[in-house]
Amino acid sequence: MSLKKFYVVGVSYKKAPLSTREDFSLSIASSKALLIHAKKIGVPNLLVNSTCNRTELFGFSDDPKSFIKLLCLFSKGKTDVFKKLGYIIEGSKAIKHIFRVGSGLESQILGDFEIIGQLKKSFNLSKKLEMVNGFTERMLNSVIQASKKVKTQTGLSSGATSVSFAAVQYILQNIKDISKKNILLFGAGKIGKNTCENLIKHTKNDHIVLINRTKERAERIAGKFKVIVKKFSELNTEIRKSDILIVATGADNPTINKELIHSSKPLLVIDLSLPRNVDPLVSQINDVSLVHVDELSKMTDKNLSERKKHIDKAEKIINESYKEFDIWLNNRKYAPFLNAIKNHLENPMVRNNESASKLTGQVASYLKNNPKNATAAMDLLVDLFELEFDKHVKV
Repeated sequence: MSLKKFYVVGVSYKKAPLSTREDFSLSIASSKALLIHAKKIGVPNLLVNSTCNRTELFGFSDDPKSFIKLLCLFSKGKTDVFKKLGYIIEGSKAIKHIFRVGSGLESQILGDFEIIGQLKKSFNLSKKLEMVNGFTERMLNSVIQASKKVKTQTGLSSGATSVSFAAVQYILQNIKDISKKNILLFGAGKIGKNTCENLIKHTKNDHIVLINRTKERAERIAGKFKVIVKKFSELNTEIRKSDILIVATGADNPTINKELIHSSKPLLVIDLSLPRNVDPLVSQINDVSLVHVDELSKMTDKNLSERKKHIDKAEKIINESYKEFDIWLNNRKYAPFLNAIKNHLENPMVRNNESASKLTGQVASYLKNNPKNATAAMDLLVDLFELEFDKHVKV
């Protein structure tokens, strides 16, 4: 399939406000359902990545509109809204975009290191449903390697480079005597786990309470970070005790509403979920302050200007990684031809003393090192050996 038919379709914080991104967001269940349906209607391969920053679908298609339809079918998003606030990127630009996303250059918080883990999960889900091919796998591996280099060879990920860290930084900047405050963390998923780790590291608070619908998962985290685990049935009671409530439940609908808040003292509520898991009406309650991911992402911490200095180096790493991937991609087009030569030479009727694999390797080396002469050389060998192979290579 032609690279020109590779597309990224999505919405992100750059154009779409929180309410719009919320409508287009996809849960794990919705992503799975979307992929299963896509496979049924003949989409050869597809990945779905939905975060608080963006929701994107990327893969091969004859028409990117099919991806837009899938996105709108399995989310609350509307086609007319997508036309105004969404985007379509194709071909090599789409691949470069994914490299940038995976390295944190396109994140709402510059250098966000959580995004690469989310991309890995997206890939694993598609692979499990047999919705990836060699191209997709190689591309994601290249993106992962580029991300590692950016993180280890630049300072792009210094400071507040994740929503979970930004939440803790916000608390430290706005709440006095944090070590003495009652902190309740509701949700033990990936973001909840990262938030828990950051709370332990930076607040010096030894009485953080963790609640999750599945207590076993909360207990696994508690074993690592020494927090207090309470049952889900105790949520109301713990909210009343809390000075700070952090919600990272990752549900499709609000898990915290006005009816659950019965606080007689100031309460800071931080919602780290998309779609929002705290009903916005909670902010109407006296002495309750509600903060969401967009507000955290806009924080200008003291390390931001320092991180910006590393953008050029990060982009250089990404460009080099993309070029390596592009070389691999270009070399793939010779594969059917080289296999045809090898099969011909391994045929007992034409086998000679020279190793088939050795000669095939020599031809491959010539083609890769002399791309301008490759077509002429291939035509000559096709005529010489009367080779037959599929010239329409699928990426």
